[in-house]
Amino acid sequence: MQRQPGPMFALSLASIALIGPLAIHIYLPLIPAVKAALGLTDSMAQLMFSIALFGMSFATLVWGALSDRYGRRPILLSGLALFLVGSLLCAAAGSVETLAIGRLVQAVGAGSGAALVRSIARDAYGPERLVKVIAYLTMFYTLGPMIAPIAGGMLIDTLGWRSVFGFSVVIGAVITLGAWTSIWETKPKTQAFGVSPGVVRDFISLFANLRFTCFVFQTAFNTGAFLVAASASSFLMKETLHRPATEFGFWFFLFPLGFFTGNFVSSRVGSRASNEAMVLTGATLGLLAVAVQSGLLVAGFLTPLAIFLPGFFITFSQGISLPYGQAGAMATIPRIAGTASGIGVFVQNLVGALFVQLYGVLADGTIWPMVFATGLSASLGLMCAVFAALARRRDLRSVKA
Repeated sequence: MQRQPGPMFALSLASIALIGPLAIHIYLPLIPAVKAALGLTDSMAQLMFSIALFGMSFATLVWGALSDRYGRRPILLSGLALFLVGSLLCAAAGSVETLAIGRLVQAVGAGSGAALVRSIARDAYGPERLVKVIAYLTMFYTLGPMIAPIAGGMLIDTLGWRSVFGFSVVIGAVITLGAWTSIWETKPKTQAFGVSPGVVRDFISLFANLRFTCFVFQTAFNTGAFLVAASASSFLMKETLHRPATEFGFWFFLFPLGFFTGNFVSSRVGSRASNEAMVLTGATLGLLAVAVQSGLLVAGFLTPLAIFLPGFFITFSQGISLPYGQAGAMATIPRIAGTASGIGVFVQNLVGALFVQLYGVLADGTIWPMVFATGLSASLGLMCAVFAALARRRDLRSVKA
């Protein structure tokens, strides 16, 4: 008889979702401080952010496939241990090389939580409740982006930038202890453990499905728009508007608040709407929010409100579409849901990292690189959502025929 998840299981699973923000978002207020402390260029300082996204991207691809073969629990705990090692390296870093290695190890470890929290939820709660569970998990995830920049900004202004990584070590240790004591092996016993020669075949099967491909890339492009807006806001607040890191942290609160609100809407809608309809709704809202933000900045309204209020709606749209995109991707081939989840997070972080680095390369102290990168990402996200909806319509016609 399958074990039923209780409150401690749910709380521990939700807390694992915070590992990603600890590896990614907590660095945002550090960018100007690390740049000054280590004498970095804008592009190199940005690389310390995007290297974590790249590392997490490729790691989630591996963690998801490994969990389908060796089980969820041992792979998850191994990744959490790596996160702690990477955080310690970052805290002790005396050079940009050591910091880069620490950021990479930290992100690779965090990738285990990002990849497995959804597949564990699917195992434990079943596909029927998956959209609602993902929405609630993502609402909890938003606590990370809410807390991390504010806590990071306060730590930087009072104790220096190294203290931020010390904070990551402490929180990461608590989350790891919770996972060790509360998360059991959820992989169904009907699915065999061990190495399978079909990893590449699984990847091909998933990407051969147009709806899977559209779901994961729409999620990725929507994430790219948010990450560029978030990263650019750090530079604009510190170097153009000359605001302290603590103030940035409080303004940044609007980004995760929008994400939280969008996920709350998704949790209320649940399965009453199709995955494709909700993804299309979120993608449309995302492009509109980017258009408003870009219009204000181009018109000369370079203020925190012009940056972060439209940013609220960028992440609001992401909160609406993300749970449905992830659930739809994992539903395409249920037997390899872990692999599908890993690929989804991989593509999401990889594309996000590419857009962040694109912004870093183009950054010239003006608003134009931000306008270009967010506009391109949001437009591609809407295109993927449209193709997903068309693919669903085609599939329904085929069934009726």
